[in-house]
Amino acid sequence: ASPVPPAAAHRRRLRPSASGREVVSQCLKCEINQDRPMGALRIGHSQGNLPRHGSKNLLTPAAAISVEQVEVSTYLPKGDMWSVHKFGGTCMGTPQRIQNVADVVLGDSSERKLIIVSAMSKVTDMMYSLVHKAQSRDDSYTEELDKVFEKHMAAAKDLLDGENLARFLSELHSDISNLRAMLRAIYIAGHATESFSEFVVGHGELWSSQMLSYAVQKSGASCSWMDTREVLVVKPSGPDMVDPDYEESEKRLEKWFSRQPAEIIVATGFIASTAENIPTTLKRDGSDFSAAIIGSLVRARQVTIWTDVDGVFSADPRKVSEAVILSTLSYQEAWEMSYFGANVLHPRTIIPVMKDNIPIVIRNMFNLSAPGTVICKQPANEDADLDACVKSFATIDKLALVNVEGTGMAGVPGTSSAIFSAVKEVGANVIMISQASSEHSICFAVPEKEVAAVSAALHVRFREALAAGRLSKVEVIHDCSILAAVGLRMASTPGVSAILFDALAKANINVRAIAQGCSEYNITVVLKQEDCVRALRAAHSRFFLSKTTLAIGVIGPGLIGATLLNQLRDQVAILKENMNIDVRVIGITGASTMLLSETGVDLTRWKEEMQKEAKPADLANFVRHLSEDHVFPNKVLVDCTADTNVASHYYDWLKKGIHVITPNKKANSGPLDRYLKLRTLQRASYTHYFYEATVGAGLPIISTLRGLLETGDKILRIEGIFSGTLSYIFNNFEGTRSFSDVVAEAKEAGYTEPDPRDDLSGTDVARKGHYPCKGVWFET
Repeated sequence: ASPVPPAAAHRRRLRPSASGREVVSQCLKCEINQDRPMGALRIGHSQGNLPRHGSKNLLTPAAAISVEQVEVSTYLPKGDMWSVHKFGGTCMGTPQRIQNVADVVLGDSSERKLIIVSAMSKVTDMMYSLVHKAQSRDDSYTEELDKVFEKHMAAAKDLLDGENLARFLSELHSDISNLRAMLRAIYIAGHATESFSEFVVGHGELWSSQMLSYAVQKSGASCSWMDTREVLVVKPSGPDMVDPDYEESEKRLEKWFSRQPAEIIVATGFIASTAENIPTTLKRDGSDFSAAIIGSLVRARQVTIWTDVDGVFSADPRKVSEAVILSTLSYQEAWEMSYFGANVLHPRTIIPVMKDNIPIVIRNMFNLSAPGTVICKQPANEDADLDACVKSFATIDKLALVNVEGTGMAGVPGTSSAIFSAVKEVGANVIMISQASSEHSICFAVPEKEVAAVSAALHVRFREALAAGRLSKVEVIHDCSILAAVGLRMASTPGVSAILFDALAKANINVRAIAQGCSEYNITVVLKQEDCVRALRAAHSRFFLSKTTLAIGVIGPGLIGATLLNQLRDQVAILKENMNIDVRVIGITGASTMLLSETGVDLTRWKEEMQKEAKPADLANFVRHLSEDHVFPNKVLVDCTADTNVASHYYDWLKKGIHVITPNKKANSGPLDRYLKLRTLQRASYTHYFYEATVGAGLPIISTLRGLLETGDKILRIEGIFSGTLSYIFNNFEGTRSFSDVVAEAKEAGYTEPDPRDDLSGTDVARKGHYPCKGVWFET
């Protein structure tokens, strides 16, 4: 293919055709004519039928991107006739996926469509790697460039044919030759300027968008290709940040459209130019930003972001398997979620569409039946239900909490300014700030990797104050995470914070710091990183699943344990429906084998699973499985044994935040100090220790006695039959059968202790007769 002349070499003149109904567009350089009807005028050679001239291929970062100055009256329409679609790298990852994208575009019934595409999957990373290797003088950059070329050539050969394929391959060869020369220059210099790097990196979008435009044209649709460096103008606003120049971009878009007013425009995402026409990018996640800017420029009906998920989740589905797809989000909610790390959109993407109230729809390219999530103004018809006030939860890990504390801070102007000036000097990012009204302390969260520099800077800045005692300490708390609850309706709904903190308390989560702005769009808490996933699941389950979610481990699937499991089998659905309690048995252990499950044992066939899938019993591993499970925040161990060894672990389990329920009398009828120790721990925490079933065959005797004492009654005397076993035996021992047969019959009927000798010796009666109730022992 002959070299493509530079853009500046091509200028056009217009003249009427012989019929007067058409315009002849003639390139003054190569004298190629192109006839078009007046209503479909294109100025500049487009990809439709002629070779593309004025190519970007020979652009250097220092070269100007020409915008032809031709007076044409074609008007750029704006408004609801436009729909904007953005397709990410995974959507463009293979030739078949690019064809699928073309089919989706053609299936959109909108009058006009503007399509923004990212580079093919992994290509942007490959391009960054090329620059890095070249400036590091790593010779393998040439091999990497060959891989980039082969990837796109293979994709084009699978997707295109005929003249379109030949044109694309010619352009690809030219681009690769130019890149090879530029990378060689970077290799020799050992350095790449930002503009050089961004020029190289932006080629992935050029190639993917060209392939898609050719694929759309195969169907015969009117389609033009747009290099957005000719249209989008941005100016630097900070490190790795740019702001769009909307006024200049709109002018350039109108000029571009006057040359190529097609019904479908396929444009490059991610790349733009400066006011000086220097190629640049919109930085990471810039393709979404491109779609939002262009959507704003044409006042589109909506902007659809196509990705590989069904929409926006209520929490990270990798951490919360029960996360649900949200049907709607407000702009503010999406903004908050993005800030706190949720995989929604970059926060800057929302700004352009928000000012024009253009909805953003997040949809799954690989599941077209999913409706997705609509991000728009706050929907007026949403439920005002308390649980619906919190839309989602997000987390940020690998943080450190810095606490600056001292009595000399109170009422002293400029303290906060001095603190955050020191933080700014080291370039640290402050993610959250919390200050008590007493002004005695200020704490803030920064990334773990930046906290050492922050701490050192604060110690230098406040050296004198620390020495004089005006500041007592600059403390760093490592290994922290942030949990944020986001919801626009939280601002007008009382009780949301109470529900959130109650859920965290019941999951035994300690909160280190709290922050909430007056807008009340989010409530942010800082906690230990090791507790983060458990806290996220506890909060999410409370607002999205049920008021209480219990993970239960049953110890001892004998007569009592088996009966309990069968009762749970019959009651779980009723508990969920009527009482909003979600019960899951995630472990069953006997003396020799145990059955473990991540999401819940099938209680209709737990006996069969115990035989087929059981592991050797190990009480420590069984408890570890329950305590380290992060799916369910509330953990319960039910001890259905009469084993003293099992009862001896209650204190440790309660200390780990595991609730204990037991019919085992051994813990409460042993030494008094052991029982009092259990009760003291239980009262000091949010764990429960229930032992109602240890007496009275499950009748509410203990709770009744406790209620009487709490309301001021005095217990004078307790009468009753304290051994159902002995009552049964002596009622049935009439001399016609042996005593041992009657005892065996009582054991078979479930009246006796696992060892009947505890009944016959009077030990079981003694345990019941000296039984504590709220610290009081009853003599009988």
